[in-house]
Amino acid sequence: MKFGPVPLAQATGAILAHSVDLGGKRLRKGVTLEAGHVAALGAAGHDRVIVARLEAGDVHEDAAAAALAAALVPDPAAAGLRLTAPFTGRVNLMAEGPGVAVLDVPALTALNAVDPMITLATVPAFHQMATGGMVATVKIISYGVAGTDLEQACALARGAGAGTIRLARPVLRGATLIVTEIGGGLDSTEAVTPDKGRAAIAARLTALGMALEHVVTVPHRTEDLARAIAGTQSDMVLILTGSATSDIDDVGPSALRQAGGQVDRFGMPVDPGNLLFLGKLGARPVLGLPGCARSPALNGADWVLSRLACGLAVSAQDIAGMGIGGLLKEIPSRPMPRAGRKGAAGTGTEG
Repeated sequence: MKFGPVPLAQATGAILAHSVDLGGKRLRKGVTLEAGHVAALGAAGHDRVIVARLEAGDVHEDAAAAALAAALVPDPAAAGLRLTAPFTGRVNLMAEGPGVAVLDVPALTALNAVDPMITLATVPAFHQMATGGMVATVKIISYGVAGTDLEQACALARGAGAGTIRLARPVLRGATLIVTEIGGGLDSTEAVTPDKGRAAIAARLTALGMALEHVVTVPHRTEDLARAIAGTQSDMVLILTGSATSDIDDVGPSALRQAGGQVDRFGMPVDPGNLLFLGKLGARPVLGLPGCARSPALNGADWVLSRLACGLAVSAQDIAGMGIGGLLKEIPSRPMPRAGRKGAAGTGTEG
């Protein structure tokens, strides 16, 4: 592509690089100049104009953006995405429902290294999406790019043949929430208004297309909790204990094992959200929620819950990897902020 100023006599067929004032009207950048445009420019007193001119083998920005988007998402319906029409070198990839963004990060990183003018920006991997949310945007920065570079980028975008960006849609239908209570409220981490905490959890499920099917309240004892876990029928089991889980042998994890399940991970390097535990009861996921799940604010449990809802496996190694970027913003209502209290020591109950 050639770029620079040219006399008006040589501007026909070129792409206007910058918007130009025509004396009350505006000729916008990106337009392909026709004879009428050139005459209007001359009448407004312009004798030269800055243009971009595609050369043999170059691809116009809109066509390039459309081609790359199609390579990224060869089957939009199967990928749960909608592609917008190309405009000014941009195509957006929009979520067609709630879900989690699944990205081939190495392939997409390699794509962005082909040519600085060929770009793709995405949400983070496994980011939870709502219907209509933008998962990614393709942007061709220049007015045209070399066809050879575009084809290389498209080859990387195609990956193994199924596309490198998709939306994992929820596959679980509902969950049972089991809440434990401590007599008299002593040592309890539950909020003064527990219904608000349950409402926050229900809202999380609703955002994922799931239903909170049952809420079961039991005493904060291993045997009672184990019976409640064993009696659940929902696709997912959520546990919110009245006292924070402080050890893999505490009431929550012990009850899951006693009910015939397994504990795969206790603790996560995300704050807030440290005191999560994850396991299974047969094939059904069981998620021990940290106390911060009573708040609607983002916490580490959200990252695990959204993946589980969409049928994506979450391993102990996956949770370990969440620590980079896992320092989430402070919640003003935290009873013991991480900073600002002289001599403050961890209590193991923040979650």
